[in-house]
Amino acid sequence: MSGHVAAIFRHPVKGFTPEPLQSVELAPGQGFPHDRIWAVENGPSGYDPAAPAFVPKQKFTVLAQIAAVAAARTVYNPLTSTLHAAAPGAPEIAARLDQPAGREAFAAWLTALLGEDARGPLRVVEARGQHRFTDHPLGQVSIINLASVRDLGQKMGVELDPLRFRANLYVDGWPAWAENGWTGRAMMVGWAKTEVFKPIVRCAATHVDPTSAERDLDVLKALFDNYGHLNCGIYVRMTSAGVVGLGDAVTAPAVEPQVEDAP
Repeated sequence: MSGHVAAIFRHPVKGFTPEPLQSVELAPGQGFPHDRIWAVENGPSGYDPAAPAFVPKQKFTVLAQIAAVAAARTVYNPLTSTLHAAAPGAPEIAARLDQPAGREAFAAWLTALLGEDARGPLRVVEARGQHRFTDHPLGQVSIINLASVRDLGQKMGVELDPLRFRANLYVDGWPAWAENGWTGRAMMVGWAKTEVFKPIVRCAATHVDPTSAERDLDVLKALFDNYGHLNCGIYVRMTSAGVVGLGDAVTAPAVEPQVEDAP
């Protein structure tokens, strides 16, 4: 069963603007390059950059908690660690996140933007080494099946923006919801070999329109009412390194038939 890569995105700061890519190199044991390498604590989280470990997303400024986060438009330059941020009614800012003054400047800018929505104090933290601020500690790369998003949208009577699901890879050409049965199966993603880890259980971040920054749709209710689950998308983990580019095939091998022993 083969689809193709329709879009590739990284999210340099957890919860903020996705950035499109033409290609990406993936490898076992490594995080998605420049994806969720920064996050903003919404009050003390217990995260220690010197010993990075998983922290639940509720500790950060994410869409599941604060819809207004989507009003910020961010662009990250990994060569200089500079984050450019803009929002309606707010001054533009360029901040070096690798420097304390830059992290403090972005936190102050965001505090003013979010106002009472942020319980704070806000603090920018870094995911060092191979750590990433993913929603699941073992979710290396996230993939969305665009046919599943379209099917859900049809059930809801709306056109769902796939970016509500904040994935790394968006695949077209698979049957809707086929991915929910692929846990543990091998999959070729471009030139990389992967194993499907698990379906992604969605959260209230999907309720936020990524363009308007308004909480306008109850996607979780629609998932449960129509399918009896809250899944949309899958996590995969690399088993061998390879480059993945737009248009590349994403192939899940057919399940081998069970052969019964002869009597």
